[in-house]
Amino acid sequence: MSSAPSDSEFLHEHQDLVARNLDQIIHSNTYKLAHQDLDLLNSASMRGVRMLLEISKPELRLEEAGISSTIIVFGGARLQERSAAESSLEDALIALEADPDSTSLQRRVHKARKLVELSVFYDAAREFAFLASRHGQSEDNATPCCSSHVIVTGGGPGIMEAANRGAFDAGCRSIGLNIDLPHEQHPNPYITPDLCFKFNYFALRKFHFVMRSVGAVLFPGGFGTLDELFEVLTLRQVGAKRAMPIILFGTEYWSRVIDFDFMAESGLIDDEDRQLFQFADTATEAWNLIREQAPSVS
Repeated sequence: MSSAPSDSEFLHEHQDLVARNLDQIIHSNTYKLAHQDLDLLNSASMRGVRMLLEISKPELRLEEAGISSTIIVFGGARLQERSAAESSLEDALIALEADPDSTSLQRRVHKARKLVELSVFYDAAREFAFLASRHGQSEDNATPCCSSHVIVTGGGPGIMEAANRGAFDAGCRSIGLNIDLPHEQHPNPYITPDLCFKFNYFALRKFHFVMRSVGAVLFPGGFGTLDELFEVLTLRQVGAKRAMPIILFGTEYWSRVIDFDFMAESGLIDDEDRQLFQFADTATEAWNLIREQAPSVS
């Protein structure tokens, strides 16, 4: 009957096995510090932790940056400046010329023409953001430092880009709250670099939109803009957000898209709820409404 090997013999004979086992221990996910374990942090059970991080990260940075108040600018991602819209129309016309019977190409041309018409809102959003940013600018130092009435957008293209661009033109800071979407989306190039944030959760993105806001201006847009409109309207209606002017920019567009009078006549909203928002058709008009009604705006 053979005797069991001694510890020294076992270690000598199995050095490779022991070394491999130690390497596996060191590189195992269970041996990582919890905050370095990406598999753990991205797991379903850690959703609450990720949500807390999305609340805390922007809040800490905005506090550090001294941002005291913001003005939200919402609007369609598809609205381009006129030169870009005209280029898209030209491409659509060329495609239609090659296949004039195509109903889909005819529809494409129709939409492209509409977007050329709507490109005026890109310029208006840019002008509005310039005016609002100039108001919040202080010149304590040689470099302007905007800390109040800072423009905040979704950080993407279209109206979002126009508003960030207006603040950029004014030499002021602006915020971009971008969202991680299935379709690739990059932030526009006019956001202040250290005030651009990327979100996974729509709800927490909305939280940061509203938290410091003293006003909201909504330009024509699609489902996302409508979602954002009803978010701020509901917060005002139930009193969760007080004294925040909501400006619908483009009277004709908004009057066709949503029949607020019909909602009131149907008894689904109070007559007074129609006072929660106002219409504007120029950048100066929108800015004057914000300045007259928003807290601490003179």
